[in-house]
Amino acid sequence: MSRIEPPTVLISEAEVAQRVDALAAEIAPRIDDETVVVCLLTGGIWFAADLTRALARRGRLVRFDALWLASYKDERQSSGRCEVRADMQRPIAGRKALIVDDVFDTGLSLSEAKRLVKDSGASEVLTAVFARKPWPTERSIEPDFVAWEAPERFLVGYGLDVAGGMRGLPYIGAMD
Repeated sequence: MSRIEPPTVLISEAEVAQRVDALAAEIAPRIDDETVVVCLLTGGIWFAADLTRALARRGRLVRFDALWLASYKDERQSSGRCEVRADMQRPIAGRKALIVDDVFDTGLSLSEAKRLVKDSGASEVLTAVFARKPWPTERSIEPDFVAWEAPERFLVGYGLDVAGGMRGLPYIGAMD
């Protein structure tokens, strides 16, 4: 088995924490305790956990659910299709929803998640991503909240992966 070179650190663990805290300060006035945070699995887990704790420190004790969508399937590029692997478990009708994901790349997953949550009866659907990558063409939606404008590089760490690996790094790094 060959050893993988460690990624180049682009944003440190401390800076990740600062950006999540700043984003929570921006989001808190727009939501209430009945808001359901919908984490996009699996990459969004790290950001969703930190963000919901940061919101709690600001007095927002949100509800939590998850939606498992897949479009990358261990590849470095999106397949162009979004597969629903697991739906939300709790009713969302009549509540605000905040969809949380690790990265906004093609916009496919976030668009599909927003449609699914809206179709489930959410009164308002907001979106938050930790990283937004530049894209050469216009995307169908843009996130409401963004913690970090990422460069056009292959990112890993803080939920971002390479074939399922390196998600648990406490920082974001580049593999190119």
